[in-house]
Amino acid sequence: MKLSEFNYDLPKELIAKYPLKERDKCRLMVLDRKDRSISNKAFKDITGYFNKGDLLVLNDTRVIPARLFGRRKTGGKVELFLLGKKDPTYEALVRPSGRLKEGEKVTLESGAEAEVLGRGEVGRFVKFNRPIDEILESGHMPLPPYIDRPDEPDDSGSYQTVYASKDGATASPTAGLHFTKETLKGLADRGVRLAYVTLHTNYGTFAPIKTDDVESHKMHKEYFNIPSETIDAVTRVKSDGGKIFAVGTTSARSLEYWALKGKAEGDNDLFIYPGFKFKIIDSLITNFHLPKSTLMLLVSAFAGKDLIFEAYRRAIEERYRFFSYGDSMFII
Repeated sequence: MKLSEFNYDLPKELIAKYPLKERDKCRLMVLDRKDRSISNKAFKDITGYFNKGDLLVLNDTRVIPARLFGRRKTGGKVELFLLGKKDPTYEALVRPSGRLKEGEKVTLESGAEAEVLGRGEVGRFVKFNRPIDEILESGHMPLPPYIDRPDEPDDSGSYQTVYASKDGATASPTAGLHFTKETLKGLADRGVRLAYVTLHTNYGTFAPIKTDDVESHKMHKEYFNIPSETIDAVTRVKSDGGKIFAVGTTSARSLEYWALKGKAEGDNDLFIYPGFKFKIIDSLITNFHLPKSTLMLLVSAFAGKDLIFEAYRRAIEERYRFFSYGDSMFII
């Protein structure tokens, strides 16, 4: 299977640079896997697709302000993008990495110091002279590179789901950005159960696949946890004949990893591409994804490549808004 088969051309003006003022006012493209149909709705219509006894699974990770800016003693600008904790240090993408020598100290905007150390799996290790909570007070929201603008004060709320509660993500689980507290209450009032997983989405979600041979790609790792009450809810709904609705590829990967590996916590490196047999989820709420990305491969595995590419063709033709701050897709 070749990665080039999952490419498409997107006009740059369709990449959403800002979210809508009202989360649930975005457009919703509905794909029906059974009859292969595609229809256009508004996100607020989504509650009509649920029945009493169904289960909605959401990722409750919370995005941390993982981008830190500072200066070298020479005055040169430095950016640190935190990837994860590796006690007692943090791994980070460092720019400009090649110019910073091991042991060099950078003064951050807060006045704290970051010491740049050796290389890790992806970036460089850094050590701070103050507690990380204090360091993050001067951090910036880690908007994805395709948004191509500095973060603004409103992003601290806009790039966060309304149910986010577990700090640790360095990229938002963006399929959940469309939900409001009112939408969730409306679903609960219909008898739909809500359950949560935690998967700390990281920078790897934007990392390009570097080989055209899809099967050779090594998936990045992300910490996940499925609490026992969610496992109980999934088991009960399945036995009662209800449907499992996953919000985002992160919730889907968490549930399917548990079904495949029997593990409910740890590093999730499950790579889902066409040919994968889903065991848990019945429907998927997602966004429109980058071409040739692991996310594009996952939705193609779930809905079928032909249906996905026809949906994307129509979305471009009908001027849908793409990517993190864009419109929504619902695969049933």
